[in-house]
Amino acid sequence: MNFIISRLEKHQAFFEKVSKNIYLMAIKDGFLAAMPIILFSSVFILLANIPTLIGLNVPTDLINWFNKIYNYMMGFVGFYVAGTTAKALTGSMNHKIKGGKFINSTSTMMAAMCGFMLLAIGTTKSGAYLGTYFGTEGILSAFVSAFATVNIYRFCVERDITIKMPKEVPGTISQNFRDIFPFAFSVLACGIVDVIVRATLHVPFSALIATLIQPLFKGADSYAGLALIEFLIPMFWFLGIHGPSVVKPAFEAALYGNTTANLTLFKAGHFPIHALTENFLNFVGELGGTGATFVVPFIFIFLMRSKQMKAIGKASVIPVMFAVNEPLLFGAPIILNPYFFIPFVITPMINVLIGKLFIDLLHMNGFMYILSWALPGPIGAFMDTNFQPISLLLMVILLVLDTLIYLPFCRAFDATLVAKEAQVDAQEAVSVNGTQVVDNNAEAAVVEESSSDTATVSKTEQTNSSSNLSQRLAREVKVLVLCAGGGTSEQLAMP
Repeated sequence: MNFIISRLEKHQAFFEKVSKNIYLMAIKDGFLAAMPIILFSSVFILLANIPTLIGLNVPTDLINWFNKIYNYMMGFVGFYVAGTTAKALTGSMNHKIKGGKFINSTSTMMAAMCGFMLLAIGTTKSGAYLGTYFGTEGILSAFVSAFATVNIYRFCVERDITIKMPKEVPGTISQNFRDIFPFAFSVLACGIVDVIVRATLHVPFSALIATLIQPLFKGADSYAGLALIEFLIPMFWFLGIHGPSVVKPAFEAALYGNTTANLTLFKAGHFPIHALTENFLNFVGELGGTGATFVVPFIFIFLMRSKQMKAIGKASVIPVMFAVNEPLLFGAPIILNPYFFIPFVITPMINVLIGKLFIDLLHMNGFMYILSWALPGPIGAFMDTNFQPISLLLMVILLVLDTLIYLPFCRAFDATLVAKEAQVDAQEAVSVNGTQVVDNNAEAAVVEESSSDTATVSKTEQTNSSSNLSQRLAREVKVLVLCAGGGTSEQLAMP
């Protein structure tokens, strides 16, 4: 464990360099801006599923209302992230543009959202729109749209490809005309990409990766196939792309077909041998959500020293128990965090391999029922194997192994956060102490000045007063800048 921590600390400079890449920073900031949506909607998906799991009778209309809130928030998170990612990347790009030029972040945000709709929206044969890829399934489209939009805007701004208005035109109106060309080029670029993908593969751009990797899963019910599946799902998620939505459609027929086959074999008195089922991946490979993060909030709460990690652990522990781990993925963060790449990808692979060994060697039943993915993994596995005690043994082994895998990487990341928090605390302490010293000196100066005033003449007072006034004015110079457009104000306000 110490060896892993020391190796990670040795590459800390590289990790810092990677994390400061403007595109990765834009993805992180884009997701963080959407965190209120993720956290709030997670509450309602739990409210919609937990009552039925524990046998409570909740009115159907109330359940539908919970699902409505979740679907209209989390179901459009890809659309929101396209805008927030573009806005974050615009801020970084503005620091690179010279000559006093800048990109309008509001305009890039709107253009990225429009481009996302062209890339993500599917259509039926009758021409009706499908919002299948508006949520996390369309994250890839969100990133492509955001990155393309900002780079096109930068190209146009640096080369003055714009509509210039007379100086008499108000700044806000002039800015709108300056954005027409880059806005049009950005949206048209996304539209052209959409046309090319649909013409060649007959799927929306958001389904591109799933379509391309589909041939890889012909032998998916093998050890190698299961390991590949649980490697690709967290790898895509680590890059900010919803892994299950990209990978699982490639073999979705097998997932549910094997579940039905297992149940048929069990009812006929035979052994349900198929490992590749929907709930086997949910409750074993994705125990606690993608990356097998069931144990991670508990590690954060009980074994870490960082205030940030403890807070994230407490906020995410209940959602993660019910496989809603987005608060953990984006709050820690785990997504795009080099410290967590290895455990996030390796742990699910080990889980499914051990799970298949239990089926093949120890004759644990293959999963044979269609259960809600929101069930806590240990409970779901116990129920889906027809209440076999050996499934509980599997869960205990997986939880212990997952803890051992994640722990050294969590400790390495915890050490960096503790150091940063200590530095911040030290700066705050110095600031507080400095303020106290200044206050004490000011008080002493007031007393001394009062004593001196009684012993000096009026002329001397006037001289000192004017001198002090001049010095104060020399130190405190305030400038009021009036800007005609909001974009100019934003540019001036940047450090």
